[in-house]
Amino acid sequence: MFLTLPFMAAIQLVSAIIGWRTKKGLMSNIAAELPRPAVYLLASLLVAANTINIAADLAAMGESLRLVLSGSALLYSLLFGIFCLAAEVLVPYHRYAGYLKFLTLVLLCYIAAAFSIQIPWLRVMHDTVIPDFRIDRDSILVIVAVFGTTISPYLFFWQSCQEAEEARLHRISPQNSGAAVWRGYFRRISIDTWTGMAFSNLIAFFIMVTAAATLSAHGITHIDTAAQAAEALRPIAGDFTFALFGAGIIGTGLLAVPILAGSAAYAVAECSGMRGSLELPADRAIGFYAIVGAATLSGVGISLTRIDPIAMLFWTAVINGVIAVPIMVATMHIVSTSGGHRKFAVPRWRRARGWLATALMAVTVGVFGWFAVF
Repeated sequence: MFLTLPFMAAIQLVSAIIGWRTKKGLMSNIAAELPRPAVYLLASLLVAANTINIAADLAAMGESLRLVLSGSALLYSLLFGIFCLAAEVLVPYHRYAGYLKFLTLVLLCYIAAAFSIQIPWLRVMHDTVIPDFRIDRDSILVIVAVFGTTISPYLFFWQSCQEAEEARLHRISPQNSGAAVWRGYFRRISIDTWTGMAFSNLIAFFIMVTAAATLSAHGITHIDTAAQAAEALRPIAGDFTFALFGAGIIGTGLLAVPILAGSAAYAVAECSGMRGSLELPADRAIGFYAIVGAATLSGVGISLTRIDPIAMLFWTAVINGVIAVPIMVATMHIVSTSGGHRKFAVPRWRRARGWLATALMAVTVGVFGWFAVF
């Protein structure tokens, strides 16, 4: 997780710069560089992965609320899906983005959960620095999934579209802005990205530590739902830790579902030339919001089945890890061409780190492919 941090930040920064400088999302820029069939394939894979991810999040949220209130987990999943869809359609982007940023604070529940139980911190530090690592198919598969859930394609699209929205909202003309405006933007987005990525990895670290010190330490090594993980914490770590973990699951889902549906809609709208923006009212971007609704409601439909949500999350992460490679290649190509040098003004060392992240992802996926075949 910590090794992915500089690579996460590098590709997110490049995606942000592309969106801000062109006032267009990443898919619009990729569509100008790649053949149409390749663009449609990437968009289809992104939508499929995001929809499955939405389903897994909704199922986890429904199960978590059922543990707290009792009742029907399926009904709760349906209500959460409708609530997320209504928020995206009815709330303008500039207010909506503020709600999402505020909602990230719920993730601190996971850090609080870790400090509410006894953890052998010296052993944690030792095993973090010197992990038990094996090179086999399953280990490489997990690494692909970890990369896919941290260096995730939907985050590239969301970040670029968010910066494009900000530029349009504040009527910024990046191409004609002076050096001072560019430096101010670059400083702001660098701090924003590094802070967000660092906190995401830190919170993931505390989730893993909490699970290892409670579930794994007591022989619980397989779970089918996130709610089972929360429920298993109750007798081991107490009601407080259980409540914090459950609240974190619900808050994370409320944060993730709109972003997953929104990034899918941006990608499809841009590659098909459709008008779309979360800042526009629904009657002025019917096709765009139809994609948001289709992704969310499809996720609701899948969540109402009895498919294992943990398996869905895991395999979605693997899919994200695989499709991230061509998307990262296209993204870095955009900023590395002779025209891209002038248009985006990305420093050479930052481009090098972006290409290094792309190579790391490609090698990992390639090694997994070799293991899977041979």
